[in-house]
Amino acid sequence: MTRSLAWDESTIVAVDQCALPHNYRELRLRTVDEVIDAIKRLAIRGAPAIGVAGALAVALSAEQHTSDGVCDETAVRADARRIAEARPTAVNLSWAVDRVLQHLPQGAAAVLAEAQRILSEDEERNRAAADHAAELVLRLCGDRPLRLLTHCNTGRLATVAWGTALGTIRALHERGRVEEVLFGETRPLLQGARLTAWELAEIGVDHRMLVDSAGPAALAAGMVDAVLVGADRVCANGDVANKIGTYSLALAAKAAGVPFIVVAPVSTLDPALLSGADIVIEQRAATEVTTLGDTLVAPRGTPAYNPAFDVTPAHLVTAVVTEDGIHQPSGHNLAETAGQLYARGWMEGTAGNVSVRVDADTALITASGVSKGAMTSQDVVRVRITDSTPVGPGRPSAETSIHNAIYATFPDAGAVVHAHPPYATAVAALAARDGTDVVEFAGLEIIKGLGLADAVSVPVFENHADVPRIAADVAARLTADAPPVLLIGSHGATTWGPTLESARNRMESLETLCRLRLLIDR
Repeated sequence: MTRSLAWDESTIVAVDQCALPHNYRELRLRTVDEVIDAIKRLAIRGAPAIGVAGALAVALSAEQHTSDGVCDETAVRADARRIAEARPTAVNLSWAVDRVLQHLPQGAAAVLAEAQRILSEDEERNRAAADHAAELVLRLCGDRPLRLLTHCNTGRLATVAWGTALGTIRALHERGRVEEVLFGETRPLLQGARLTAWELAEIGVDHRMLVDSAGPAALAAGMVDAVLVGADRVCANGDVANKIGTYSLALAAKAAGVPFIVVAPVSTLDPALLSGADIVIEQRAATEVTTLGDTLVAPRGTPAYNPAFDVTPAHLVTAVVTEDGIHQPSGHNLAETAGQLYARGWMEGTAGNVSVRVDADTALITASGVSKGAMTSQDVVRVRITDSTPVGPGRPSAETSIHNAIYATFPDAGAVVHAHPPYATAVAALAARDGTDVVEFAGLEIIKGLGLADAVSVPVFENHADVPRIAADVAARLTADAPPVLLIGSHGATTWGPTLESARNRMESLETLCRLRLLIDR
């Protein structure tokens, strides 16, 4: 097989990863239970690969639960739940299952067509991610042969084809930019020793295997120019779940000043999870580490702590690279934007706040009481848009209700910025003093920065100590055709847009408009 997975006349064909490296054989899976078993025992493994297998398994279920052209959707959805729960840590599995289920009302053929789209997209997406990551590695380390370290197996076996982190190594090797690859043996089931070694030999890359605990020592000894790993889930704040042993490599890479790069498809990103603390870590059987094949290597009955994954905090990750390029997690973007506005004096101290919409029901917003000059990706809180209550830990910004009033009014709003730029704050204060509820701007080119033509009426809201009262005024007064900016008397300005960048740009444009207004009025 040129691919690790394929669909062949109502059968899922997969490379049996438990048989490698000594035996190369194919599994022919004809039932949902067979697919679930293959995923659980790691015969099919790798976050992208199990996602594709899950999608094909739903197609298999839909086909087998169709009679006389009618599909039993209840039965298929029950199978889909079991498939998605086969391994809990990798988000790709539930992502792919959910994606194909959207086509279930159109019948089994539509489900299969979508599953096959996911299968065919995988290689293209992984090649793109690998190319982006290869460019980043050369930019960070220099255009020369490099000594690389990787962990687990992230090659063509872990995907439909090509691979993510190992795909990046393959791309660098094709450019003649790999001197040597070090790789961990990797629990569970020695996936590095069995699979990564096999793939590196297959493509002709010089390599040496490391005892897992020797990885940090190799980094400390200066034997590594960059670390490349995959991921099973990337949270909104940039925390990364990957194979157990990744965290220690990230700590060692940080101490050694070596880039630590995560390569994964967009399907691995999980904006619904705020941080790694929310990730369910799969626990494997003790026998996987107390035995080697059929041989006991520990006293019979020895208990074991055998997590399949660990979580690497975002601050240890140099970059997460996807098929779209370098990914900036929402939490990172919020902290970075707040810090930039703080540096300009627009979010002095703990004032001001930034948010992004996660989905129809929730948003991420900067935490209360944290200086915007010291904010990190950890200082964000997920909140419900309907009632502004936090979902998970942290205390959200006091102005959360204003942000959520905007999200509720404008379904296309993806981000909101509230800041205290001096000219906009001054114009808002003067309008409040004069009892004006609208500030008119016309005939100025910068109005186009708000996405408008040559005139805009910016609403001004009264400032209240009771912030939800301001939010109620916003919700009551703004209509769908309102401009994406507002002023609050003596309390700065709020802007919004489809992206955080657009919301910030509109804040810049509004501040320029207010500065010009004050100069003209003089």
